[in-house]
Amino acid sequence: MSIDSALKNIVENMPDALKTELLHYAEYLLTKSDQTEEDKQAVKESVTVKRTLAGSIKGTFVLSLANDFDAPLEDFKDYS
Repeated sequence: MSIDSALKNIVENMPDALKTELLHYAEYLLTKSDQTEEDKQAVKESVTVKRTLAGSIKGTFVLSLANDFDAPLEDFKDYS
C-alpha cells in the first residue's frame, strides 16, 4: 500500500472536524518547507531570547536597616 492510498483511507474515515485540523496542519507543513534557509535564519535571529545571569540585579534594591536591628523589640518584652 502506498503512502497516498494509506492517507486517503485514513482521511475518508475521519470526522469533518479532524479533517479541518489535518488541512490546517498540512498547510502549515507546506509553508514551513517552502521557507529558504535565509528566511529560517531571519526568523531565528528575530526570535532570539536575551538571557539574564543569576544575580545580575544584585545591589539594585537596597533596604535600609535600623542600627539596632538585632535589639529585642518592645512588643515582645512581655514574653521574655
